[in-house]
Amino acid sequence: MRPAANLKPVTYRCPFCEEHLPALMEHVLVLPEGDTRRRRHAHTECALAEKRAGRMPSYDQWLAAQPQRTGRFSRLFAKSRAR
Repeated sequence: MRPAANLKPVTYRCPFCEEHLPALMEHVLVLPEGDTRRRRHAHTECALAEKRAGRMPSYDQWLAAQPQRTGRFSRLFAKSRAR
């Protein structure tokens, strides 16, 4: 979630309340699972209400819940230490 403002004459629809959201109005961008291709424009208050209700984790919370991936070098290094 990050602050957004736009000067384009566009109207978005808030994914939480389904109401119209003029681009010139202060709002936030919501990035589901950190995927910028799925970003949505939302009212600031609607996004904060979802966050308070626990239905929208922050990026750091989402990232901490992901399984840790190890790179090829780390795996090779771990194998050599085990011998």
